[in-house]
Amino acid sequence: MTNDKSDKTSERVLLAILIGIAVLIAIAGVNLYETRQQRAELNDHLMQLVTAIHSRPANPAAPARPSGPDPDKVYTVNTEGAPFEGPKSAAITIVEFSEFQCPFCARVDPTVKQLQDVYKDNVQIVWKHYPLTSIHKNAMGAAVAAEAAHSQGKFWQFHDKLFASQSSLSPDQMRQYAKELGLNTAKFEADLTSPEIWKHVTDDMSEAHRLGVTGTPVFFVNGHFLSGAQPLAGFAKVINSELQRLKLPIPPAAVD
Repeated sequence: MTNDKSDKTSERVLLAILIGIAVLIAIAGVNLYETRQQRAELNDHLMQLVTAIHSRPANPAAPARPSGPDPDKVYTVNTEGAPFEGPKSAAITIVEFSEFQCPFCARVDPTVKQLQDVYKDNVQIVWKHYPLTSIHKNAMGAAVAAEAAHSQGKFWQFHDKLFASQSSLSPDQMRQYAKELGLNTAKFEADLTSPEIWKHVTDDMSEAHRLGVTGTPVFFVNGHFLSGAQPLAGFAKVINSELQRLKLPIPPAAVD
């Protein structure tokens, strides 16, 4: 009801403005327009505007919003070259699109580790970068630094350090973490500007867009979309369903 009243009020205001313009032009018409044809053309134009206002929908449809991944669809996610934990032969692959400055990503990380404890070799965790650069100024640099650590086989150690220090993600702090983890600092420094390293991150971002991902954290459990910092039970519901489909036993510690 409020929108209808607002639309009608706006319509009356626009009509009043147009009528006022028409009156002013009519008064000054002799000076401004030399021929009847010019005045007729102006009147026609004004009438078209009035008609357009009257014919517009009272409640125009809102612009379409991105729908995001479909929870009922099974997606194919590229995991080649991405950091992972757990056996490649695991029955359940959990792909996480995440970033290091997102508080919800840090919040769900203990739950991801708990999944590994509960499901053991049945799960593989794969990390994909999706830094939200519009709101987190250090997220891209952290992603690149983590990829640089990955090139030296220490992604997950660097990952843990970044989540433990979310308020300290400046470039100098990245370099300090590299030293603390015993990385080759010269190689690490070079990798921070390596086109190949940056491509790993931007390729992940492009894939996230292709899949319809709009925020973090987001998970694909054997291709099934799961959004947000879910509790263990949220993951278990999807994982246990997949284990049943594959005719594999569900661990006693798994929450249903």
